[in-house]
Amino acid sequence: MTPKFQNKKYIADINVTPFVDVMLVLLIIFMITAPLLVRGIKVDVPETKSVRTLKRTSDKIVISIDKNRNIYIDKYKLKIDKLTDYLKRIVTNKNQMVFLKADKNIPYGFIVKVMGYIKDAGIEKLGIIAEPEIKKSK
Repeated sequence: MTPKFQNKKYIADINVTPFVDVMLVLLIIFMITAPLLVRGIKVDVPETKSVRTLKRTSDKIVISIDKNRNIYIDKYKLKIDKLTDYLKRIVTNKNQMVFLKADKNIPYGFIVKVMGYIKDAGIEKLGIIAEPEIKKSK
């Protein structure tokens, strides 16, 4: 007696179609969510030689100042005189890190003024956001 499956041939090829489908779906998900992870508004920040990369956490507060001196907390626009009161309401932990992201063309005096309002809110940890300096080849 011969076994039933003796005439059947095994396929040794690997079907990669499901793998490619899953990878394309993941790629689309990451392409959509990656821009959402960036907090604040788009600002042309200054460049410096020494820059540390920040961890992407949701508990940090980013205060942005655009080239027209508009102040934003994340994407919420507010006036400078309301900054201290707003920060007092949203910051529950005085050790929470707050980052200032200012356009490189903003006068230093205005940035210091904004930093004063931030400090008046009781914020103890304030960081400045900058981009790494691009080395130009000679």
